[in-house]
Amino acid sequence: MRGNGRSKAAAALIALAAFACAAGWAAWRLHTSRAPLVIEVIAPGAQETPQERPRILLYHTHTWEAYEMTEETMYTPTETWRTRDARFNVIRVGEELAQCLDDLGFDVVHDTTAFEPPNLSDAYTRSLAMLQAREAAGETYDYILDIHRDAYSGLYNGANGVTADGQQIAYVMLLVGKGTGATGAGFDERPDWPKNLALAQCITDAMNALVPGVSRDVKVKAGRFNQHVSTGALLVEVGNNRNTLEEALAACPVIARAIAQVHAESSD
Repeated sequence: MRGNGRSKAAAALIALAAFACAAGWAAWRLHTSRAPLVIEVIAPGAQETPQERPRILLYHTHTWEAYEMTEETMYTPTETWRTRDARFNVIRVGEELAQCLDDLGFDVVHDTTAFEPPNLSDAYTRSLAMLQAREAAGETYDYILDIHRDAYSGLYNGANGVTADGQQIAYVMLLVGKGTGATGAGFDERPDWPKNLALAQCITDAMNALVPGVSRDVKVKAGRFNQHVSTGALLVEVGNNRNTLEEALAACPVIARAIAQVHAESSD
């Protein structure tokens, strides 16, 4: 980043996130002017869930993102670092995270729709249509997480995860969209990104308290990443293409425990 103006802007973002986390996610939500996303699980025979169970939606805009192949995780690529085989792409990570969250008392809906085809470039348009359909059906969620796989960066300085209890765990990173920079019809609605940033910072801090260094700093970007649908909507990068699937799966219990901890603190 160049220039004092940008440095001051970055410092302001960090200060904002720290203040929001210290104040508590509950306080942010009590004062939000945005109505929560209204949703009901679209599934035949679905039973009503007790209100005390927090509800969370997991989905994958970039559904076919995959990991480094090993002897145990050989897959047929659709293109480099991607496969439609749900046993080896981010859908498998979503399944693992869903199970971890369910074990911790969350009511989880995992949408495994493939949004990439026919064109990766407009996958967010299709995943937004799914969110809007669920909203129209009357569903409600406390958290909406778009689970992705990151791209490896040389900025990691050789490290590509952390070790805890003898297990290699992929890095995690939460991404928040400000909703700026988009053009065209339909982009006038912006995310309430300071509230999403506050939540992302709290979850990041909780992850790093559980496993030091497992989560990279929250990234704030110009796009909106469908996070305008509701506060509590985040993009989660679980590992990168140079991690193995096993390393990405190992991060799921940490993510789930951090979310559960932040939710419990906000409910006190």
